[in-house]
This record gives sequence, structure tokens and C-alpha cells, in this order.
Amino acid sequence: MIDYLIKRFVKDHQDISNPLVRERYGRLAGSVGILTNFFLFCIKLLAGTLFHSIAITADAVNNLSDAGSSIITLVGFRMASKPADEKHPYGHARGEYITGFIVSFVIFVLGLELIRTSFDKIIHPGPIDFSMLSVVILVVAIGVKVWQSHLYRTLGKKINSTALVATSMDSRNDVLATSSVLVATIFAKLTGIQIDGYMGVVVALFIIFSGIKLIGETLNPLLGLAPDKELVDEVEQRILSYEGVLGLHDLVVHNYGPDKVFASVHVEVPAHQDLLESHELIDTIERDFLTKENIHLVIHMDPIVTDDEMTNILRQQVNQIIKSIDPKLSMHDFRMIAGKTRSNLVFDVTIPASCTSCDEQLRSVIQKEVAKINPDYQAVITLDRNYSSTVNI
Repeated sequence: MIDYLIKRFVKDHQDISNPLVRERYGRLAGSVGILTNFFLFCIKLLAGTLFHSIAITADAVNNLSDAGSSIITLVGFRMASKPADEKHPYGHARGEYITGFIVSFVIFVLGLELIRTSFDKIIHPGPIDFSMLSVVILVVAIGVKVWQSHLYRTLGKKINSTALVATSMDSRNDVLATSSVLVATIFAKLTGIQIDGYMGVVVALFIIFSGIKLIGETLNPLLGLAPDKELVDEVEQRILSYEGVLGLHDLVVHNYGPDKVFASVHVEVPAHQDLLESHELIDTIERDFLTKENIHLVIHMDPIVTDDEMTNILRQQVNQIIKSIDPKLSMHDFRMIAGKTRSNLVFDVTIPASCTSCDEQLRSVIQKEVAKINPDYQAVITLDRNYSSTVNI
């Protein structure tokens, strides 16, 4: 059925990198959410009023809030599909992250509210008028919520949307909440013992923890989450696969929304190679990444001396020194500037985020070790921070 809905209501559904197609996916998810949640609100409110069940009535209000979340999803996808403008040159695709964060926060708040109402029911338990109609309504509601969760997760995975994944988690939490109401209703009928409040506390704690987790997952991309290792590895391997590329470093990846990736990198090429030939190579790599990977890649070309034996030997020795200090450190842009009395070894050292050493302390240690090779060598070091990953050859 989900595939039918996608084909029926999402035009060009396979072109998921197109912002307009992503909006259609979001519009489908939001519209289904509004209709189904409003339906559940009506039937639960009717059952809760007829059979004097505060739990069922509260669950009905929860569904009404879910309909509101679906409206937020619609607005978020609409905002994310807007083209770039002067104030937002990278587009508005991060609007999906904002939507996901709002839904996640709503989940957290509803968990806190459920804790409050559950404790109130523990302290002040009240009778529930049992009816098979209320049981049927709750079973139907659970089935609808299971299908809802599956729909949102399927759509979310198709377009890599954290907002829809968060909404899927919200529907799954509703399954647990409604199931607890159903179990408590049946248990009260069979034993005369009220466990409604206790079941609510357990479900509320689960909802709160899932809300906290989702807040982190949706907030991280807005704060500047490190790129996926798989993406970094793929970018590095593809660049290194081009003939004439010696290595790369200082890869930085920026995510301005799902499937909207900008990146910059330094690519090493032989210094003796014709300048126009190297420039054509760089242009080819940038063009290929845009057309084949939909990644806006900007490359800085670094010429590397490869035909000087002394430079090659010193590069290898300095690299061994750096690796002996910390295997996670890496070196690039090595060159030797010979003087009459002293030679400068100029190079950059990339420091991973996990490195806790002080920059000046690290520079001093490397300089002392380089001086052991030859007292006339002076290391001129630029320290860089690693924003993703570094490969040097």
C-alpha cells in the first residue's frame, strides 16, 4: 500500500535529490498524518467520554498533538524546498532538521506530561466503565499507529529524512502508550485492580528517553555534525582513483540539508607536471563529483616535488617522527628550502579532534626531533585541525 501511495501522490518519486520531490514526500507524510491522527482523536475522544476513561481521553489528546506535528512536518518540508536566495545562498534544506527537532522536543514534553498524569492516576485511581467497543477502538488505534510508524520510516529512509524518522519514532511511542491503556483496561476488568497509572509511568519513561535521543540526532546536523565515515572514505577513494593524484588532505564536508553536500579538499599533484594538465585534472574531478555524486566539491591544487631524492628522504624521516609521536597525526605540504647555513623544512601537521596535546607543546616536540636528524634543519610547522579525515600518500 505504501508503494501505491508513493507512486500515486509523489510525482517523479525516484528523483529524491530534487527538493520539489522531497517536498512531495513530506506532503504525503504530513497529509496522511493529519487525516489518520484526527480520525483517531475523534474515535478515542468518543470512547473516553462514553466510558469515563481518562487514559483513553488523554490518548485522544495525544493524537490531536500528533496531527499538529504532521502540520509542522508539512511546513518544514515546504520551507526546505525553497530555492537559494541572497540571504541563504546554500538553500533552505536544513529546514527538515528544524522540523525533526521540534517533533523530537514535542515527544519529550509529552513524555513529561504523561508522567504527571500517570502519577495522578496512581494517587487518585478512578473506576473505568469497561466496554468491548472501547477495546475494539484501542485495537484499531494500535493498528493504525503501527502502519503510520512503518509509513514514516519507509518514507524517511527513502529520502534520508531525520524529520520523518523522528515522526516514525513518535508513532511507535503512541503504539506503546495505547497498548498500555488497552492492557490496563482489560486487567482492571479481569482483576478489579487499577494499573493504569503504573503502566503510564513505564511508557512515559521510554518516551522521554527516546525523545532525548531524537533531540540529539536532529540537533547534531544543525550544530555541525561530522560527516559519515562512509561518505568520507568514498570521497577520498574516488579522488585517489584519478591518474595523476598523489594524495589528498584537509578534506572538509559541509551538510546544508539531506543530499545537499558541499566539500573542499587539497589534492596533491606532481610539481613537474604541466600546469594546464594539472588544472584540467582538478576541473575534471570537481565536475565528476557534481554530476555523479551531487557533491559541490572545491579543490585546492598542491604541487608536490617527487623527483628530488633528498626531499623524498627527509619527507619520509619527518613523517616517521610524527607518527611515532601519535599515529593519528598526519603530515602534508612538505618542502625543503635550503639556505647557506640552515635549511627550513616546511610542512603542515593535521591534528585529529581526539588529540588533547597543546599545539605549542606538540610543535616544540616535533622541532626537537627534527633537529636530531641534523642540527642545521629547522622545522617550520603549521598545525591544522582535522574536520573529517586525512589520507596522505
